[in-house]
Amino acid sequence: MSPSPTDKDVRKTEALFERPPGILLDEKHWLFLKERYHMTPRELQVGILVCRGFNNDEIARTLKISHGTVKTHLRNLYRRVRVKSKILLLLRFVGDINKFYVPSKPGAPPIPISEIAEKPERLPKPSKKK
Repeated sequence: MSPSPTDKDVRKTEALFERPPGILLDEKHWLFLKERYHMTPRELQVGILVCRGFNNDEIARTLKISHGTVKTHLRNLYRRVRVKSKILLLLRFVGDINKFYVPSKPGAPPIPISEIAEKPERLPKPSKKK
């Protein structure tokens, strides 16, 4: 018979799955990566959330989009960056920053998700009358 887990064991296990408190990439890094990989504003938002440890459901809730749309944005990001997983995406971004980007001032603020410009809505084309 195995011993039942104590509160201390449960807290230790939960701590393993918490998001890290720090942010790896600041606003200037993200703008550099956006230009380097020609990301859309929404792909940039998804990339930021992936690198902050969000799963697909959390990304969908945060951005108020469907789970399938998150998967589409991720697939487009993977294609642009030429990777096959979230961890490889993060590693590529950090590697590119270390390799190509001139460091910014320490303590630059993180880029807020809500302030990234959305793609403007396209107006429907007027119908031609004969």
